Amino acid sequence: MTVATFLNRRTFVVSVVAVGGGMALSVGRANAAADFKRPWGLPTPAAESEFTAWLTIAPDDTVTVRVPTPEIGNGVMTQHCMTVAEELACAWPTMRAEFAPTNRNFLEDDVYAKSAGFLGYFSGRSTGPSRMRTLLQAGASARERLRAAAAQTWKVPVAEVDAKDSVLTHKPSGRTLRYGAVAARAAKIKLDKEPDLKPQAEWTFLGKATPGKLNNKAIVTGEAVFGMDVRLPNMLYAALMQSPVHGGKLKSYDFEAIRGMPGVHSVVVVDPSEPRKPTNLKAPIPLGASVAQSAVAVVADHYWQARKALEALPVVWEDGAGAQWKTTEQVHAAALAACETPAETPEKSLGDAPGVLAQPGGIKVEAAYLTPYCDHVNMEPLNGTALVTADRVEVWHPSQHTQLGFLVAVEESGMAPQNVHVHQTYVGGGFGRRIFNDDLRMVVAVAKKVPGRPVHVIWSREESMRQGRYRAMQATKLAAKLGPDGLPVALLARCAGHGHSTNGLSTAVWTSGPIPNVQVESKTLPLHILTGAYRGPGYNSNAFFLESFIDECAAAAKIDPLAYRLKLLANWPDPGWALCLNEVARKSGWGQALPRGEGRGIAIANWGMDGKPNAGTTVAAVVRVAVTPQGELTIKQVDTAFDCGRTLNRDAALAQIEGGTVFGLNMSLNEGLTIENGRIVEGNFHEYPMLRMADIPDIRPHFGGLSGADRFNELGEPPLGPIGPAIANAIFAATGKRIRQTPFRKQDLAWT
Repeated sequence: MTVATFLNRRTFVVSVVAVGGGMALSVGRANAAADFKRPWGLPTPAAESEFTAWLTIAPDDTVTVRVPTPEIGNGVMTQHCMTVAEELACAWPTMRAEFAPTNRNFLEDDVYAKSAGFLGYFSGRSTGPSRMRTLLQAGASARERLRAAAAQTWKVPVAEVDAKDSVLTHKPSGRTLRYGAVAARAAKIKLDKEPDLKPQAEWTFLGKATPGKLNNKAIVTGEAVFGMDVRLPNMLYAALMQSPVHGGKLKSYDFEAIRGMPGVHSVVVVDPSEPRKPTNLKAPIPLGASVAQSAVAVVADHYWQARKALEALPVVWEDGAGAQWKTTEQVHAAALAACETPAETPEKSLGDAPGVLAQPGGIKVEAAYLTPYCDHVNMEPLNGTALVTADRVEVWHPSQHTQLGFLVAVEESGMAPQNVHVHQTYVGGGFGRRIFNDDLRMVVAVAKKVPGRPVHVIWSREESMRQGRYRAMQATKLAAKLGPDGLPVALLARCAGHGHSTNGLSTAVWTSGPIPNVQVESKTLPLHILTGAYRGPGYNSNAFFLESFIDECAAAAKIDPLAYRLKLLANWPDPGWALCLNEVARKSGWGQALPRGEGRGIAIANWGMDGKPNAGTTVAAVVRVAVTPQGELTIKQVDTAFDCGRTLNRDAALAQIEGGTVFGLNMSLNEGLTIENGRIVEGNFHEYPMLRMADIPDIRPHFGGLSGADRFNELGEPPLGPIGPAIANAIFAATGKRIRQTPFRKQDLAWT
């Protein structure tokens, strides 16, 4: 290997950027208590040597990895560091992580976003092949430059230098150097070619080690900075109220009624019709979902002063067209009615499903299902802080897509993008609610009318819940014709709903392989309720529809539900599905006798496959329930098996499966919003019940479904899919009643 020494241009650029936007480099450092005490704006210490935009090494051997993906509790910061460490061969205790600055990403041609496209700055994605290659290569390149620097220091061939556990060793003489001792020299070395990556068979850390999250200590001790923790000199607080009917407008307010209340500074109006200059920057996700909503905010010295003044402020709203939807029942009935007639153009058509279904004879199965609007119920209410001056915008925000947040801040402020700095904080619960950054837009919209002072805008719990970007409401009617072997020969699906990801059933129909005639249709209803991504968008409803219906087909064919699925999958070219089903059946005691009033239900679903085998993550679940004759439901046991290909951190995978299972349980058992005169009724936990610790059943994830396929697909969203239908199918096994709508707590489960 030949090496040359050079002055890295990027090192100079970064030092300039750090001075201008260094807050992004200090607010989110994982497991480094001293960094949380840094004054806002202090740049990364000059002693740290940057090897690429992705990592630096300090004289004390500390390796800092810059992570564009927000940390929402799923361990993405730790996973990024694990990936770098595999090739860097550093000691794990030296690893740290900090959030990658969006301003630098803009200035340096998407240096952090390119490796994962629109998911580059999106939470929950750290194991995609492009991102992993980038991080592995960064680690490998830094390792080789460190070896080269040591070789230069000792005046020996590079081949004689070994790198392991942050120590460089001259093998013939036994001399050693720490990484930090030669980091500055190594950072100036340019390799004549980038090193090849190790084959996965030679990995010693990924897939072998199970380190805890790097930020555990900071979270436990309260040192981690979430959006609600931001404190800045001379900061004001704003309490926000948006139109209670989504899409409504502010008609009038009376500031004089509250002007004299303690601490009140001003009243700010957010007007959606106010001219905004669209940014011509390419957005990773369309900005349409981030549009401003009509709102009024009271700005005061402290939040409670702002909130009490807002409650006392006389406000008149113009509800608009949304007020025509008087009840939840009216909305649901409209969706179910829309499923009764054909759509103009099918989403998916294979063979002639309507024609086969119209033919006489055979067993025909029909059923209609519905899943309601659901809120994300984040532990941390919506909030954010912004400081807008004549020539600069600073935003501190718990976003789920920081790059999109940067573009939203540019558009809402009208500021030149090079003067906009969005600083990622930790996120107190995401689940899809904070992706589109409509909340960040509202923060900037308020702060720009109070220029020169930082403003922390906070939604109350009630406002957060009633101004959600909800899981889309969706209804589906399914019809199937069964052949002589009991399997479907035709399947017709008609879907209707409103909002994000209501048209994804066509890619979820894994049965399209063995079923010769399939048609999927969808309609969009003219509803006003704002929707967005909700953990497993679309999939969380579609899995409930399909897997409940598969059970109904199995019952009509008088075939055991497990055997029916395995029969349906007999020619499916993805072995992970059968592996998961067989594993979860074995571990759950499928087929064993149960007391009267108890039952087991099974379901299987895949998130991310887009209708293709050997892709995405497959999860199978068996749920055991008990139902009293009066209809009281108890979940006794949940067994899951999954296939994401392979895992990189067993404990982290386990946590994702368990957390996703709990989320799926609550979604299916409890969650559903009520509409009254166009408004969302529920505003807090007493009205929107959540599972308590005492409610959690015995959850048992199993690893025997892993196929070993060459992919490391995500695990956060896939568990949601099979939980709901497995519960519904178990209720049928226990009571003989089919439950086709969630939440189950609102259904009549009584039996005799």
